[in-house]
Amino acid sequence: MKKFWNKKIEAMPLDELKNLQLKNLKHLITWVYSHNRFYRERLSQAGIQPDSIKALEDIRKIPLLNKADLRQYYPFGLTCVPLEKIIAMHASSGTTGKPVVGVYTHKDMDIWTEVMARSLWANGLRNTDIMQNSYGYGFFTGARGHELGAQAIGALTIPISSGNTKRQLMMMKDLGATALAATPSYTLYMAEVAEKEGYTQDDFHIRLGFLGAEAWSEEMRTKIEEKWGMRACEQYGLTEIIGPGVSLECTYRQGLHINADHFFTEIIDPITGEVKEEGEQGELVFTTLAKEAFPVLRFRTGDIASYTEELCNCGRTFPRHSRILGRADDRLKIKGVLTFPSQIEEAIMMSPGASENYQIVKSRHGSIYGYKVVVEPTTDYYKKGNPELLQKKIIDDIHTILNITLPVTLVPPGTLPRSKGKAKRVVEE
Repeated sequence: MKKFWNKKIEAMPLDELKNLQLKNLKHLITWVYSHNRFYRERLSQAGIQPDSIKALEDIRKIPLLNKADLRQYYPFGLTCVPLEKIIAMHASSGTTGKPVVGVYTHKDMDIWTEVMARSLWANGLRNTDIMQNSYGYGFFTGARGHELGAQAIGALTIPISSGNTKRQLMMMKDLGATALAATPSYTLYMAEVAEKEGYTQDDFHIRLGFLGAEAWSEEMRTKIEEKWGMRACEQYGLTEIIGPGVSLECTYRQGLHINADHFFTEIIDPITGEVKEEGEQGELVFTTLAKEAFPVLRFRTGDIASYTEELCNCGRTFPRHSRILGRADDRLKIKGVLTFPSQIEEAIMMSPGASENYQIVKSRHGSIYGYKVVVEPTTDYYKKGNPELLQKKIIDDIHTILNITLPVTLVPPGTLPRSKGKAKRVVEE
């Protein structure tokens, strides 16, 4: 059984990989300069010509790109090919303003298929598997990306999309699905509904979960694996870059391997924009190295992580980024402490009586913001446990992790809204 989907690339010596990145970067600069007026003006204003890139470090001369820049040229202002060469389109899932529209040529779809096949293969998907694809089909990239990768491997894909959870469970059982692709929050909601419907783990054959599209803690992963009896693997990607398949977890879980022949990675200070050193925490920035229709140069993801080029035990030479701690714009300043929702989730999940259903509620009193945490206990704990004891433990665990004290309110199971996609963890009162 082969270990890699594409060993020649995935295990390429790092110096050869960097030479390939430089070659692709030079071609990219020539491509966008020649095919897009916005990029040509942006590069010219920065004093960059197609022959200006001599080393990978020269990429730092290029201005950073953010989502506002992409929205400014909605829908097709950043495309580098005529519309007749575009065969597919997806869009970001943002709820405010214009979405970011990602478009694809045949070559771009081949790239997406390749990086997704690497990702799913690295975590054990094979042509004998049946993958239930419970990401939402439509503009969202999650469902299409996973389908492309699974079909390249030869796995049977159930294109069920998200929602209609009772039907999801029936099909999962009847069709013998062995893998599940979904958001972590929806995966847990499916487990909750399964329990209410009288299913047990023995009714299902799920051994792999391909989860992503939202930040989730290791404690949340443990809960998912316990409820489903699966191994939960993280997938990472963005519509602006290609969709899922930008980076992949391997079985060693030592961070996510970046498909570095296609995506060049930097970590920057989210305030100053300065490039950080290897191992330091900061904002992920990606440059697409081979996309035709919608390439991006130094796109600020808003996601906070660290980066390393240390060799992984799996043998892949691709550099890695850590799991996403949170988004730079999701950070909360609570009592002077910068906090990510995932850190509060970590504290909640440390209590066996707490369920995965919680919200961080933000309220305003004059010019002062206050926060409280609302948590549902598990059904069994709600019936038999001590709510005051659970409440105190969550408060203490939050204090242990963040050194702040937050009020915690327990509510009956089923009180908080459930998500069929990305869960909304922070709400304003």
